[in-house]
Amino acid sequence: MAAAETAGLAPVMAFALVGALGVGSQWLAWRLRMPSIVLMLLAGLLFGPVLGILDPAGQFGDMLGPMIAIAVAIILFEGGLTLNFHTLRDAATGVKRLVVLGAPLGWFASALTLHYVAGLSWAASAVFGGIMIVTGPTVIAPLLRQAKLQKRPAALLQWEAIVNDPVGALAAVLAFQVVIVLETASSAGAAAQDLTIGISVATLLGIAGGWGIARAFRLAYVPEYMKVPVLFVVLLSVFALSDSVLHESGLLAVTIMGIWVANARLPSYTELRRFKEHATVLLVSGVFILLAASMSWTALGSLDVTALLFVLAVILIARPLPVLAALSFSDVPWRERLLVAFTGPRGVVLVAVAGLFGERLVEIGIADADRIAPLAFALVAATVVLHGFTLTPMARLLGLTASSTTGVIILGGSRWSVALAEALQKMGLQVIIADPNHAHLRGARDAGIDTFFGDILSKAAEERINLVAFEKLICATDNDAYNTLVATDLAPEFGRDNVFQVKRVREASSRHALPATLGGRVIGGGKTYFEANALISQGWEFRVTGLSEEFTLDQWREKHPEAIIIAELGKGGTLRLLETGMDPKKTEDVELLSLMPAKPKRRES
Repeated sequence: MAAAETAGLAPVMAFALVGALGVGSQWLAWRLRMPSIVLMLLAGLLFGPVLGILDPAGQFGDMLGPMIAIAVAIILFEGGLTLNFHTLRDAATGVKRLVVLGAPLGWFASALTLHYVAGLSWAASAVFGGIMIVTGPTVIAPLLRQAKLQKRPAALLQWEAIVNDPVGALAAVLAFQVVIVLETASSAGAAAQDLTIGISVATLLGIAGGWGIARAFRLAYVPEYMKVPVLFVVLLSVFALSDSVLHESGLLAVTIMGIWVANARLPSYTELRRFKEHATVLLVSGVFILLAASMSWTALGSLDVTALLFVLAVILIARPLPVLAALSFSDVPWRERLLVAFTGPRGVVLVAVAGLFGERLVEIGIADADRIAPLAFALVAATVVLHGFTLTPMARLLGLTASSTTGVIILGGSRWSVALAEALQKMGLQVIIADPNHAHLRGARDAGIDTFFGDILSKAAEERINLVAFEKLICATDNDAYNTLVATDLAPEFGRDNVFQVKRVREASSRHALPATLGGRVIGGGKTYFEANALISQGWEFRVTGLSEEFTLDQWREKHPEAIIIAELGKGGTLRLLETGMDPKKTEDVELLSLMPAKPKRRES
């Protein structure tokens, strides 16, 4: 209570501040297009050791440890949910090598670096080295979207991060179990017995929890509205039961449970994925703020030259060598090997798990384990900032960028779509037209536009279209229901503000009106598919016009009163598709893409 009074915040207010700082940092990072973890680090340190407003140990007391432990358990369960063995079997050889060979080699190299460079004991090095396998899928995704890498190197980095997320946590959990049993057991025999029992119970509970959830959901024993609450309660129960048998074995149990559920092929997996995404945003930000605010000036002061050498050794040796060794004698080109080897940003999971295990190791007598959290913060901050600024230029230097401009996917191969794609290409943008009808793509192929024949929602589309290289989606087929389905399904992938569709034919009818949660934003001046293509048949065309101080938007409107504005392109190549009725944000130094009647041909004298 005294600590809380000193800090000046009641526990409830402190809890609210943690949430506001975490989510606020992630939102601000999205607005500024920078890694959220950097802002969360700064926010936690500012309100914690710098200003002294947040004192997690004093304000939450004995509940701080269980709060972080449960949050980490849910984060690891989310990591397990991403590990689908079917997807892994379909992955490229390079991805399998990075997981099967790269992860153990990375663990070994990280442990050696921690021991010989950072000076940690073998116990602390083994546990922290396992955590360092994780490269952070929440950090990799925005970096890949920003860099616009080619499909294969992007897939290598993305899938390595996704798969190694639970693998690294699992390695750390196993190493921690070995250390804690060896430190607390009275003999080697007792240590082996306790470890065997703990891991066996954790494995059985994880499998039982996953199997029970899958069976209950598949046989409709649980109604839809209760599936997420039931999943959450079972997750906490599995964690608590396993933890009561062997300390921290609950983390292993929930990771296994997540892997089981991910491979159960449940029809409700979409709802479970949404739960894990929402839970991850909240818990990851909360845990990171709490851990950053808990840092003391003593811990921060330990980040000396040794810590700098450790970070450099990880970036230049412990990360590249295992990756290059794992990818050697494979079909992965050497340029892609270099890019993957020198790209390994760590994320929030590493800090969260490292902070938790560091405290637990200190409690059982591993004194130098108190340096794990500061080293984790240093490694995450350095790698995120470094790769955030170097990934794009390195990819360009190696010739591995798919495109340096905004990409647009157009669904439907009509004359309107082809004309729009040609105009976008003239503006220097990357465009691809997809259509499930092969005959509809003839015009696009004749115009030299990239095409995809098939369903945009199919697995074949995921394999052939590098979605990371595209930021906008325009659904413009002659099937309004299909346009709405695709726009709704891919909205989380692109962002709802970047998904558009032509106006539905029966949109004005109350019998056919859809809620705002379905479909994309209307583009094309409120014209339906048939009306838009009729304009093209009547001779309308897409034109690009530059606006400036001498030729303003008002002057352009006076000259072209019938024109329909489709998009605006800023100086930096930033494309903004305009919903029907919207005006450009800027009226100078932009290029307008519009649909207007064709210029009348001059008569020959």
